[in-house]
Amino acid sequence: MAKPNQTTKTYSIFGAGAAGLYTAWRLLNGEVKNSKDKNKKLAKGDTLELYDWGRYDFSKAHPGTRAAGARICTWHYKNDKTQAYLELGGMRYSDWDMNAKDANNGTAPGHRVVTTVIKQLGLDKYSVPFNESTNPLYYLRSKNFFLNQITSQSPAPYNVDHYGAAGAPDNGFSTLESLSVNKNLTRRQWDTFYRDGVIKVNTGDGSVYQKGDKLKDIGYWNLMYDQLGSEGFNYAADGNGYSSNVINWNSAYAFQANNEFTPGNQYKTINIGYSGMFNALFEQIVKLAKAQGVIFNYQPNMRLQSIIAKDKTIHYSYATRENPWKKAGTKTTDAAWLAMPRHAIEQVAQGSRFDADTGVIDVLNHRKVQLYLEAAIMQPSYKVGMFFSTPWWTAEADNPPTYIPQLTGYEVTQRAVVQLKALGLSKATLKALSSLVGTPYASSTDLINAVEVITEERLSLKHEKSLLEVTFNSTIGPSVTDTPIRQVVYFGNNATDPKAKPVYGLLASYDDEVYTTFWKELELEPDQEQHIPNNENVQTLVGPRKVPDRMVKMLRKQLAEIHFGPNSDYTMVPAPLEAAYMDWSLPPFNAGYHAWAAHFNIGDVQQKIRKPSQLMEKTDVNIFIVGEAYSNDQAWVEGAYCTAESVLNDFFGVEPIIDNREYPFICSAK
Repeated sequence: MAKPNQTTKTYSIFGAGAAGLYTAWRLLNGEVKNSKDKNKKLAKGDTLELYDWGRYDFSKAHPGTRAAGARICTWHYKNDKTQAYLELGGMRYSDWDMNAKDANNGTAPGHRVVTTVIKQLGLDKYSVPFNESTNPLYYLRSKNFFLNQITSQSPAPYNVDHYGAAGAPDNGFSTLESLSVNKNLTRRQWDTFYRDGVIKVNTGDGSVYQKGDKLKDIGYWNLMYDQLGSEGFNYAADGNGYSSNVINWNSAYAFQANNEFTPGNQYKTINIGYSGMFNALFEQIVKLAKAQGVIFNYQPNMRLQSIIAKDKTIHYSYATRENPWKKAGTKTTDAAWLAMPRHAIEQVAQGSRFDADTGVIDVLNHRKVQLYLEAAIMQPSYKVGMFFSTPWWTAEADNPPTYIPQLTGYEVTQRAVVQLKALGLSKATLKALSSLVGTPYASSTDLINAVEVITEERLSLKHEKSLLEVTFNSTIGPSVTDTPIRQVVYFGNNATDPKAKPVYGLLASYDDEVYTTFWKELELEPDQEQHIPNNENVQTLVGPRKVPDRMVKMLRKQLAEIHFGPNSDYTMVPAPLEAAYMDWSLPPFNAGYHAWAAHFNIGDVQQKIRKPSQLMEKTDVNIFIVGEAYSNDQAWVEGAYCTAESVLNDFFGVEPIIDNREYPFICSAK
C-alpha cells in the first residue's frame, strides 16, 4: 500500500460526516488478522487526514459553526446544549437487541452497526425511544381525523377503488408488496429479491405491468399508479408523509424500504442529541491516533477539488471554503475515501477532468463510473424547527387544540420481559409477553387486554402497574398533512438540565421533494432579491438559519389548520420563541437522502462503486466511495457505516465489527 522507498503512509478521508468519521475510527481501532494485510494498517508515524468542507463543532479543541454529523444536525434552544433540542437532519435509528437469543439470525430487526457503535462509544446509557404514534393525526384535503377513525362508514377523503380509503394510507404499500412478497424476508433474501424479484400474480389485462415483469426495472410511481389508480396513489402519497417514498425509484428496493415508514415502527435516538454520536466518534479518533502515534491531520474549511492517479500514486487538489472553486494546493496520498453524497462526488469529477493529462487515470470520469453514480437519485429535504414557551398542542394547554395528537403508547421489548421476570410475573404471562414483543399499543387497556386474552388470567394490580411502567413510551407523532408542512414531530421539553425553564420543541415542517420549494421562496421577503448563486449557498455547512417572519406566519397558519381545523386563524398557534430551518437541497449535499433508481442491479452497483476502479479494465486505484447514497440502507446512518465497514473488511483486511454472516453490510453482485 505504501509508496516505493517510503516507510510511512498517508490515508486521506474527504468528508467528516457519518461515513468519514466511521472510516477514520475503524482504521484506528479495527483488528487485522491476516498477515498480508498488516502493512495496510495505520502504524506509528503514518498520517490520517480528515478533510471537512465545513467546520463541525466537534469539541472545545475543535469548535465549529454547527453541530457535528453532516446531514445529522441537532439544534438546541439558544445553542445551549443543556436546553431542549430538535433534530433538523437525520434523527433516529432502529435499535438492535444484541443480547436476544436470536440476535444474529437473519430475521432479527434493527440497525446492527449503529447500535454497536453507540454501545462501544458508551452512549447506550443515553439511548431512548423515538417512537411513531400508533394512532397518528391526519389533515388531508381539509379534513382532520385520526387513524382509528378511518372506517368504511367514515373513509378518508379519497375516492380510492375497492374501498381503499376505508383503510390506512400505508395499505397502498402493502397492496403493491403483495404482488410479489408473501413473507418477511431476511436481509440476504432481500438482496436476492432486488436482483431477481418479479410480479408473481396475474394483474389482469387492464394493468400495464404483468406477471413475470422484473421489479427492479419498474418505476415505483408507475407501478403505484397502475395498481392503485390516481386516487389510490394520491392517498398513499399524501398520507405516508414522505413524497420521496412514492417517486419513480426502483420498485424492488421500494418494497422493502417502505416497510420502515408505516405507523407503529419503533425507533430510538440519543437524548443528548443525535449529533452527539459524531462528537464521540471524533474524540475517539483523536484519542486513538495519539495513543498509536498516528499523525491525525484534521483540515476543516477545505474541499476536495480533483482527484486522479498517476504513476501508482493518488494526486488530489483542494480548495478553501473562502475560494471553493480556486485550487489552493495539491498533495498525494496512498488511499483516499470520498465520504460524500452523489452531488459532491460529481463536483469532484468535474474538477478532475482538467487534470486528465497523458498517463493520468481519471477514475471518476470513466464512462461506467459515471453511469453507476447515476444509480442514486438525489432527494431534496427541508426541515423547520420551532421552540415554544408552552406545549400548546397538548390537552394541558390553556387553549387546547380541537385535534390533540395522541403521544403516548406501550410496547413490549425483550428487555421489558427480562425486567418483568425479575419482578415475579408468572411463566404464562411472560410467555404471552414474549409473543407480543415489537407490537405497539395505543393505550394501556389495549396492552393489558392483549396479555389477558392469551393467558386467560387477570393480572394483579401490582403486576399490571409494573407492566405499564416498563412498556410505556412517550411517542412523538408525527402528524401528517398534505399541506407543505407535510409532517409535524413533537419533541417537547427534552432538556438535559431538569432545573432549566421548560422550553418545548416542535419540528414544524418535515418535507421533501417538490414541497421544499414552497418554503425556499419564503426565505426572502417580498422586497429582497437573490444575491448568492445557488452553488455558493452552503447554508447546510454554516448551520440552522433563522426563519423569517413571513415564513413563521405561514407555518402558524398551517399548524393551526392541522390542530384546530380548516380555516383556523393563525393566532391560535402562539408565536415561537425561536425558529430555524435547514434546506438540504443546497450544496454540498443537494439532497437530504437518496434512493435507488430503476434499471440498475443494486448489488452490482454497491460492490463496484465503493472502489470505482473495479469498473475499469486492468486498473487498480485506491480511491473509495463510502456513504449512505450507494448503500443498502439509504437515508440512514446505518447505510453510511455499512458501506465504510465493507470497504475496510474487503480491501484492508479489517475484521468485521459484528457477526455479518446473516447481516451482509452491502448487497452481493450476484
